Amino acid sequence: MNGDVRLIIRDGVAELVLDRPAKHNAVTPEMASRLREHALAVDTNDDVRAVLLRGEGERAFCAGSDLNALAAYPSAWHFRNRVEYATAVRNIRKPIVAALQGWTLGGGAETALSADLRVASETMRLGFPEVQRGWVGGGGASQLLPRLIGPGQSARLLMLGDPIGAAEALRLGIVEEVVPQTALLERAWEIARKLAALSPVAVQSVKAAMRMALEAPLSAGLAYENEMNVLCFSAGDHLEGIRAFNEKRPAEFAR
Repeated sequence: MNGDVRLIIRDGVAELVLDRPAKHNAVTPEMASRLREHALAVDTNDDVRAVLLRGEGERAFCAGSDLNALAAYPSAWHFRNRVEYATAVRNIRKPIVAALQGWTLGGGAETALSADLRVASETMRLGFPEVQRGWVGGGGASQLLPRLIGPGQSARLLMLGDPIGAAEALRLGIVEEVVPQTALLERAWEIARKLAALSPVAVQSVKAAMRMALEAPLSAGLAYENEMNVLCFSAGDHLEGIRAFNEKRPAEFAR
């Protein structure tokens, strides 16, 4: 059995679970296809307002692509047309919280970078070892990491391939929080539920505007932000926000 990817929806949160703990949740082509299917389903399901991404077991979030599966592609052309699972996660428009523990390597680390918020346990070991195996990652690390932490530290991690611990990942700004292993899922769920309670139009607009900031010049980014602001007002959720403020209660957004 190659393992699987599970999807559980509750409380407005889609929990995506890489479920191959005996192999450190290493991703096979079948798992990549299943993850893409779930990602597309999550993105179009109005009942889902946030995503929690995690790996099964305590030894790993995801050790990247299954190396034996990589060696089984019949040609470079077939490999080029593979399902790129980190990209599938990155294409989800809804906010994503990644809960990271143990080994978070290669494509697993790229999948973590594709989330919006990353909570790590003290056990996390994050790295990009592809260069030590003779290739460069294809899931976005060389583009996402420099934008996140700058070119110098990115060069150290990507060109040497040595893993770092949770404390250093926090210092560099790769993860947003570090918690004890026993508190990891509780904290990740707390953040995901909080995101799910907010206006989906507002949260997804913020995400879209921040993505634009990584690609557009400042003038275009500022104009795009204003359009997102107008979109939020046209959706009408601001009226509930104002009512809740005046009535001194939490806002309840219907979507």
